[in-house]
Amino acid sequence: MYSTPEKIYRRIQKELLAGAIALVGVLLLGTLWYRFIEGWSWEDAAYMTVITLATVGYGETRPLGDRGRLFTIGLILMGVITIGYIVNRFTEAVIQGYFQEGIRLRQQRRLMKSLSGHYILCGFGRTGQQIALEFQAEGANFVTVDLDDASVEKARQLGYVAIQGDATLDDTLLQLRIDRAICLVAALPSDAENLYTVLSAKTLNPQIRAIARASTREALQKLQRAGADAVVSPYITGGKRMAAAALRPQVLDFVDGILTGADRELYMEEFRLDPAACPCIGQTLREAKLRSQTGALILAIRRVDGTLIGGPTADTLLMAGDLLICMGTAEQLRQLNQILGPIRPQQLPRPPKH
Repeated sequence: MYSTPEKIYRRIQKELLAGAIALVGVLLLGTLWYRFIEGWSWEDAAYMTVITLATVGYGETRPLGDRGRLFTIGLILMGVITIGYIVNRFTEAVIQGYFQEGIRLRQQRRLMKSLSGHYILCGFGRTGQQIALEFQAEGANFVTVDLDDASVEKARQLGYVAIQGDATLDDTLLQLRIDRAICLVAALPSDAENLYTVLSAKTLNPQIRAIARASTREALQKLQRAGADAVVSPYITGGKRMAAAALRPQVLDFVDGILTGADRELYMEEFRLDPAACPCIGQTLREAKLRSQTGALILAIRRVDGTLIGGPTADTLLMAGDLLICMGTAEQLRQLNQILGPIRPQQLPRPPKH
C-alpha cells in the first residue's frame, strides 16, 4: 500500500507505459497493413507508417487506392489520439513533479537497504510524534511507518524518514530492515495492532528490543507475555507523573530535565561492560576511578542476573556484563564511553550549541 503521492506517481507511470504500448501497437498495425495488404516492402511499409503518424506532410510512398487511403486516415486518427494521450500524461507528470517523486522513491529504497542499527517507530499519531521529537533531539537513527496517508505526509514534512504501510505485516517490517534494527516502538492506536506488531517483530528478529504502548492493564500484561521488553501505558504513566508533579515537583522537574529536551546540560546513559574491551572488570569503583577520570556519576548497576544496585559504593565490584546507568554532561559521558563502551555508542549526547 502506498501514500497518495506514491499512488499518483504509479498511476502516471502505468498510464505512460500504456500509452507507449498503444503507440507501438499502432506502428505495428500500420506496418503490417502496408506490407501484407498493400504488398509493399518492409522498409516502405515502416516508412509510410512513421511519416503518417508523425503527420510531417510527405507524399505517399506508393500510390494508394480508396481502401488504402481510408486505412491511412484511420491510422492518422489513431496516431494523433495515442500521441496526444502520451503528451498529456507526460505534461501532467512534469508539471506535478511526479518524476521527482520517482527519484524520491528510489532514494527511499536505497535508504531502506542501507538501514542498520536503527529504531523503528510504528505509528505517527500523537504518541508517535512525541517519540519522534525525542529521537530527533537525541540524534537517533530512526524510521517511522504508518498506515494513514496524512500521518506519513506529516512525518515527511517534518523531515523524518517515513513509509506508508501496515506495521502488523511481516512484509512491512522486512522492508524496514527489522533484521538490522536494534529497537522497535509500537505506538499504534489499538492494543491489538501493537500486540500483532510485537509478535511479528520478535518472530523476525528475536534479539530486537520491543517497546509497546498499552491502553489498559490487561493489554499491558498480554504485550508482556507476547515478548515486549517494555510496555508503557499513557494513562497509568500519566497518572503517576501527575501525582509526582503534585507531591514532588522539584524532583520531577529535575528528572524531566535529564531525560528529555534538546537544550539540557545533564544526560543519562547506559553502558555495558564488555569483557573483551573494558579494562575495569574485576575492579571496584574506587580502583576504576571512573568518577575522577571522567566526572560522570554512576547512579546504578544492573547485574546480568537482573539484580539492581542503586547508589553503588566505592567498594562495589564491576563484573562482566554489568549495565551501568550513568549521569553527566555530554563530554563526561563521551570520556566514559572511551573507557567502557556503551550499548548504543551512536546515541551519545552531543554538546549543546552556543
